Amino acid sequence: MALSRISGLVREVLMAGLFGAGMAYDAFLLGFRVPNLARDLFAEGALSSAFVPTFTAYLARSRREAAELANQVTAAVFLVIGVVCLAGIFLSPAIVSVMAPGFSEVPGKSELAVHLMRIMFPFLLLVALAAQAMGILNSCNQFGVPALSSTFFNLGSVAFGLALGFWWGPSLGISQLEGMAYGVVIGGALQLAWQLPALWRAGFAFKLRFDWSHPGLRHIVRLMGPAILGGAAVQVNIVVNTIFASQIVDPVRGMDGPTSWLNYAFRFMQLPLGLFGVSIAAATLPSISRSIASGDMEEYRTTLARSLGMVFLLTIPSSVGLMVLGETMIGAVYQSGRFEVYDTRQTALALSYYAIGLSGYAALKVLAPAFYALGDARTPMMVSVLSIGMNLGLATMLVYVWGMGHAGLALSTSLVAVSGFAVLFAILHRRIGGIHGWHLLGGFSRTLVAATMMGVAAAGIHAGLVSFLGISKLGRLLDV
Repeated sequence: MALSRISGLVREVLMAGLFGAGMAYDAFLLGFRVPNLARDLFAEGALSSAFVPTFTAYLARSRREAAELANQVTAAVFLVIGVVCLAGIFLSPAIVSVMAPGFSEVPGKSELAVHLMRIMFPFLLLVALAAQAMGILNSCNQFGVPALSSTFFNLGSVAFGLALGFWWGPSLGISQLEGMAYGVVIGGALQLAWQLPALWRAGFAFKLRFDWSHPGLRHIVRLMGPAILGGAAVQVNIVVNTIFASQIVDPVRGMDGPTSWLNYAFRFMQLPLGLFGVSIAAATLPSISRSIASGDMEEYRTTLARSLGMVFLLTIPSSVGLMVLGETMIGAVYQSGRFEVYDTRQTALALSYYAIGLSGYAALKVLAPAFYALGDARTPMMVSVLSIGMNLGLATMLVYVWGMGHAGLALSTSLVAVSGFAVLFAILHRRIGGIHGWHLLGGFSRTLVAATMMGVAAAGIHAGLVSFLGISKLGRLLDV
C-alpha cells in the first residue's frame, strides 16, 4: 500500500512538472475525474462493500459456491459497467457542461475535457474487474498482491503515457495530453492483469456466467442499491465542489488553477489516507465479515475498535504535520517545471484545510463497511445523502459569503467527513452495545496532545531553518 501511494504521488509530481496548474491540467483532471468517480461509486465503493461480505459467507461454506458467485458477479460487471462506459462516452459533452460550467468561459477548455474524458472512460471497466479481483483475494487473506495492483496502474499509466505522448506521439499524431490519457487506460489494464495469476492460484478465474436468479448475486444487488445511493451522495459532493471550483476567479490566475490546486492537495493527502485509512479498512472488512458469519459480536467490536484506534494513532500526527509543514512539503515535492511558487502556496492552503478532516475521512473508510458487514447499507446511505445538503450549504457560505475561494471547498469537505464519521459512530455504538468508546476516546486524546506538541516543535524548527537557509529546495528537504 505504501508503494502504491508513493507511486501515485510520483505520478502527480510528474503531471505537475509537465502541465502545471492551468487550462491543460484542469481539462485532463475533469476528463479523468468522471470515470474515476464512477469507479469509486460502482467498483471500489458499492461493489466491494457488498461483494466482500457476501463472498466471504459463501467461501466459509464452499469454495465451489464462492467461485460460482464470483463468476456471476463478473458477468454482471461486464454488462452493467460496459453500458455505463458507453453512456459516458456518448454523454461526455453534457457531463462536462454540468460538472464544470466555468470551463466554457475559456476557449477550447470544455472541448479538450470532453475529448480526454472519452479516451479515459474504458478505464472504468478495467478497474471494476480489478476491484472484484481484489475483493476475492482479500477474502482469501491475500493482501500483498492486491495492495500492489495500484502501483502497476500508477507506473503503467506514467510509462505508457510518456511513451505515447512524448516519444511516439509526434509520429502517430497523438498530443501529450492524449498520450497521458491513453496511459490511464493501459495502466488500468495492468492493474487487473497483475492480480490474475494470484487469482488463478487461489482457484478462481473470471468466467461469464450470468443467472439473475442466483441468490448470492441478488443479495449483492440488494446491498448495492443503498450503497450506490450513499456513494452517489459522496460523488455528488465532489461534483458540487468541482462546479464551485470551475467558477472561482483567482485574482492572479483567473479561472485557471483552483481545480488543479484542489486536486494536487487532495492527492497529496491521499498518501496518509491510503496508508492509514484504506489499507486498514481493506484488512478490517474481511475480518469483521467472518466475525458476523460466525456470530461472534465481541470479536466484531474488538476488531473494529482496534482498527479505529490505529487510524487515529496514525492520522492525527499526519494531520498536524500537513498543517504545519504543508507549504514546505508541497514546494519540495511539486514545485518544478510549470508548477510555480504561486501554485505551491495555493495548493498548500487547500492542503491545510483538507488535513483537518484526514482522521474523519480515514475513519469513515473503516466504519462505513462495518455497517455493510451487518447487512445494513441503508444507514450509511442516509448519512451520506444528508451530507449533500451540508456540503452545499457550507461550500456556498465559505466560498461566497466568507470569500475563502478554493480553500473553502477543502474546509467544507473536511467538516462533512468529520460530521459523517461522528454520526455513524454514534449510531453503531448504540446498535451493537458499544465499540470500546472510552478506550478510543482516551487514545484519541493522548494522540492529539502528543501531535500538538510535535506540531509546535516542527513549527519552531521550520522557522529556524527558514531564517538560516531561506526558502530553498535544500531548506525544504531538510525541513521535511
